[in-house]
Formats: sequence, structure tokens, C-alpha cells
Amino acid sequence: MYAAVVTDFAKPPVYQEFPQATASADTDIVVDVLAAGLHPLVRSRASGAHYTSTGALPVVPGVDGVGRGSDGTLRYFVVATELGAMAEQTVIDARRSVVLPDDADPVAIAAAMNPAMSSWVALRRRARMQPGQTVVILGAAGTAGRLAVQAAKHLGADAVIGVGRDRRQLATLPDLGADDVIALDELAGNLDRVAGADIVLDYIWGPPAAELMAGFARSRHDTAQPLTWVQIGSMAGAGADIQSAALRSMPLQIVGSGIGSVPVADIISELPQLAELICTGTLRTQARAVPLAEVEQVWPQPENGQRLVFTT
Repeated sequence: MYAAVVTDFAKPPVYQEFPQATASADTDIVVDVLAAGLHPLVRSRASGAHYTSTGALPVVPGVDGVGRGSDGTLRYFVVATELGAMAEQTVIDARRSVVLPDDADPVAIAAAMNPAMSSWVALRRRARMQPGQTVVILGAAGTAGRLAVQAAKHLGADAVIGVGRDRRQLATLPDLGADDVIALDELAGNLDRVAGADIVLDYIWGPPAAELMAGFARSRHDTAQPLTWVQIGSMAGAGADIQSAALRSMPLQIVGSGIGSVPVADIISELPQLAELICTGTLRTQARAVPLAEVEQVWPQPENGQRLVFTT
């Protein structure tokens, strides 16, 4: 079979022949892959930089996708082996999959499930969000951030505030449910607009996160109000120089949400509802479908507001 294959962490995957997928356990299913999303996690693992990367080569990238089994059943799946989703076929554990309606759009599902999962799991399993709370999305202009706005609103947030760099994407957030949007470079002068937050979903980390925490410490209206900061991504840097005053001057809880911090069983249990919300269009994102054979050419291209999805 053909697959996208990483043979050098410094280079894009190459479309080439790869050993055929074979099932080895009772719960294994070989599926024909229809669509697989190019998520930041996929890029990070394919470069060997992600904390879950084993360093083994060659490897087929892709952490999830949509495929059809030999019985004709359409499934969204999460891959747990080195044979990833970016291949004509892959092996999945049926327990890490969700059966989809026959009329589900594979590209839409492959584009949205992984980025939507980041905020959905963070809000439900790490922040334990309650209806009526205020949620700030730091990094709201990206695909995951835009889905986070929708997820927070669906889960009952009273107010959702989107913060990001891309003003063009920020301008689209009110249509997705955002109550306020703030450009990242203007945040320092608008701390009063986020000071009442209960939860921050942070997709960028680095200096912006440290600066915003310090801003909360200075401008919090109610210093007894708890703030849960959920660290999800690190687009602005792997480290953040947190001021001690931010930790001492308010009840601030910093938690991570990702592979390892949330049990796999908890993540899997959230998949059916999330898949249903995407299938019905309650949670939506923009996708760009490209044949897997073009992986080497399109891999370096920026997302530009559209999640790249490889199709076979």
C-alpha cells in the first residue's frame, strides 16, 4: 500500500510504498482510510519534537482520521500505533473509534475532531466548567481556538472572549459565539475586559501567557475569585516565566490538558458526543482537502484558517 512516510525528522513525509496494514489483536480492525487531518500534533510528532515521540523511523504520521471497515461501517478513529492515519489503510483498535452515520462528511470530521477535542476535554475534564462561567481563549484565531469558542458556548459559558494575533480570523469569532475579541498586541491595554474570567484555555503559552497571568494579578476585580488556567498548546514558546505574585495574589490553578494528563478512557468517552456535534454542524471548522499523494508538496504550507485534510 501507499502511505506518507517520515524517514527524516528534518524533512516532510514522502508518498511511497509501505508494508500492508495487518490486524494482530481481537479488537484490531483494518480500515480503508478516507481522510486524515494535518494537526499541529501530527506536525510535531513527524518532526520528532513532540514529548510523545519515540524517535523511531520510519513512521507513518497521523493521529486520527475517518475510515471504512470491511463491513462497510464508517468510523472516526484515534490511532495508537506507529502506523498512523496517513496511509491507504491503517490498523485501529475498535475501542478507540466511533461509528459514524453513513452520510457523515469524512473531511469535516477529520478536520474538526482533533482540534475540537482539545478544548472539549479541557473544559469538561480539566477545568470542570460550569454553566454561567466566563472563558478566555488565548490563541482563538487558530482552528482549535475557533472550535474552543463554539465548545465553550455549547457547554454553557456565559461569556467567551477570544484573544489572538490574526485580526481577520478574530473578526469571524462573533459569528461562532464569541462575546468579545481582543487582538493579542492590544491585550495589555484591555485587561479590564478579561479580568473577570473563570477559565483560560491557553493554546500559545510562552511570554504572552506569563504577561497575561501577571495582568490578572494586577487587575482582578475579585481577588478571591478562582481562576483555572488550562495549558493546551505552546505556539509562542515552550516555557513561560510566571511571576510569583500571580500565584500568591489570587487562587490560580494551572493545569495541563493533553496526552497523559487526561486518561485515555476519559478522552474516548467524550468522542461519541463530540462526533455527533460535528456531524450536525453544531461545531464546525474550515477544511481543505488534498490527495495524500501530494503530501510532500503541501506539508510545509501554512494553515491560513483551513485545516489541511489528506484524502485517499
